[in-house]
Amino acid sequence: MATSPTTSAQSPLVRQIGLVSATALVFSNMIGTGIFTTTGFLAGDLGDPSTVIGIWLVGALVALAGAFCYSELGINFPSSGGEYVYLTEAYGPTFGFMDGWVSFFAGFSAPIALAALAFAEYLSYVFPALKSSNSVAYGPVEFGGAQIAASALVVVFTVINYFGIQFVSRVQNALSALKFSVVAGFLILGFTIGRGDWGNFSQVAVRTSTVPLWEQFATSMIFIYVGYSGWNAATYVAEELKQPERTLPRALTIGTVLVALLYALLNVLYIYATPLEQMKGVFRVGSQASERLFGADAAAAFSVLMAAGLLASVNSMVVVGPRVYYAMAKNRAFFPAAATVHPTWRTPVASITMQGVCAVFMCLTPFRDLMFYVGFLLNAFAALAVGSLFVFRKRAGWQKLPIVSFAWPLLPAFFLLVSVWVAYSGILMKPSISLTALATVAAGALVYKIFLAPKSVAA
Repeated sequence: MATSPTTSAQSPLVRQIGLVSATALVFSNMIGTGIFTTTGFLAGDLGDPSTVIGIWLVGALVALAGAFCYSELGINFPSSGGEYVYLTEAYGPTFGFMDGWVSFFAGFSAPIALAALAFAEYLSYVFPALKSSNSVAYGPVEFGGAQIAASALVVVFTVINYFGIQFVSRVQNALSALKFSVVAGFLILGFTIGRGDWGNFSQVAVRTSTVPLWEQFATSMIFIYVGYSGWNAATYVAEELKQPERTLPRALTIGTVLVALLYALLNVLYIYATPLEQMKGVFRVGSQASERLFGADAAAAFSVLMAAGLLASVNSMVVVGPRVYYAMAKNRAFFPAAATVHPTWRTPVASITMQGVCAVFMCLTPFRDLMFYVGFLLNAFAALAVGSLFVFRKRAGWQKLPIVSFAWPLLPAFFLLVSVWVAYSGILMKPSISLTALATVAAGALVYKIFLAPKSVAA
């Protein structure tokens, strides 16, 4: 019989992640694929500079509301696993397993693949063979230099993550510092010496989408969810946080606010550099902006540095994901091998390996389809987790955060309303990918019922 995910027991994981490392984990999970790729898609979908910037600001408000709600959940359940723990406690083990199942595919393996593919795309500015447009489609999959480079990157970071959380935390801190330096340098130089034009903000683009703007706005929010995904990253390693009741809320809040500010500035800089009409459909928007701001030589340097910055995104997700599968397996709600912890390195090596293999296969999926798949499922399960507050707040002894209690239930209700709107629009506009996402959930429920659910014993 599956035990509670919060069962008290001596954990083989060690509490050794402080506020700086936890915040770096949130920062690195968020800054990456979405902000370096999504604005080119939004340019054609939305067509107006103010709307493009506005959708990122709406996304920031949703992410911050979610971070506050998750902070309250996290201080009450300070164990590894994130949403798996919350959904199991609120709705039962089937929902907990489905969340972990979805996290394995759409929460971590697919975002790792997205970040690795974005790495290859930015590097293709210098090495054109890695450009995704050179890949050959074989039915629903693509293969070429981009996929080879992305897969190799996933393998490297999978192996690195075998060797202990302290070593990986040092690697993560260094990569996060590099990413922050690249983004900060790009912003400072872009606004001070870059050859941009503020007149670009008065130039609209011809929309490539034929649906009404309000409907497209909701559907495009799915890409924004991918851009902001990671605001909940520290909850997944709560069992390895020092003083989780203090570290977790601070890490989630600081990381989310910092990223929201950077996203707003980056999008302003993109449009300052390039009119939306010329940005439509551009994958590598950072490279395009740096070329227009500084010239081709500087753009090559920035493209390589941005690719290097994406390494932090890959590594942070490789760190976080296996802790979810570990927490599930430890409570007999996932495949038993996922609970294996290496006796020397103290890391869930089997979970890390399984995730790495899945991410390599995900690298073969077309980028935009994979991004929509990820955003749709992340939106759905984050909504379920935030909704669990309405269940937990009825429990005696529940610790309530003042920010969530203010004008209760304003924050969770806002998050849930936006989530429902986004999911409805996504199903209408992208039914095939939405159905694939829903089929993933259904497959998880089926696997749990057949292989892992407690079996009733005849009297």
